[in-house]
Amino acid sequence: MKNFEIKKEIWLWLIILLPLVYLYSVWNTLPETVPTHFGMDGQPNGWSDKSTLIFIIAGLGVGTYILFTIIPAIDPKGKIESMGGKYFLFKLFMVLFMSALSFIIIHSAVTKTIGNGNLVFVIIGALFAFLGNYMQTIKPNYFLGIRTPWTLESENVWRKTHKLGGKLYFIAGLSAMILPFIMKEHFQQVFLGIILTASLIPIVYSFIAFKQEQKSAV
Repeated sequence: MKNFEIKKEIWLWLIILLPLVYLYSVWNTLPETVPTHFGMDGQPNGWSDKSTLIFIIAGLGVGTYILFTIIPAIDPKGKIESMGGKYFLFKLFMVLFMSALSFIIIHSAVTKTIGNGNLVFVIIGALFAFLGNYMQTIKPNYFLGIRTPWTLESENVWRKTHKLGGKLYFIAGLSAMILPFIMKEHFQQVFLGIILTASLIPIVYSFIAFKQEQKSAV
């Protein structure tokens, strides 16, 4: 079983290394100064030495991997470790997300434009849709999920909050993936509104559900 786990970790490292291989393949074609920040119109508005890309790309992939590898070891109640394959799925998706983001950053440095900005929203939407499905399956812990004082106090409130939050995150993710192709203006504002709504409602709901549970217990 241990060797099987090692094989899975190797796959994660291959995903992490792919953007660095891409960066190496285009390195000599890059100017010494490359765009590293873009406005909402897709045009560059921030520039850095091209060596900065190495730290950005490596930081996104390696940093994400290290973070989610350490979390089970420092979880005081071992809830993350008990998730087994479900946690690995989360770790895999986060590494994939960061690698996809890295490819966009490198490609933008090559073309000096972020290109079709819709792709960025599709990737972010896919992340939220995944989280929406995923959070409905996780048990109470200190690191993943909607961690409010009320969800951490009551397992029942945790379950109900994540059921609602999962649905909202999934809807927000699908909206982020679809709306850019049907809205020509003000999509960014609508997108932010959807994400904020999907994030805030479960927090408020967890408080209400906790208070209702307390009243029922009296």
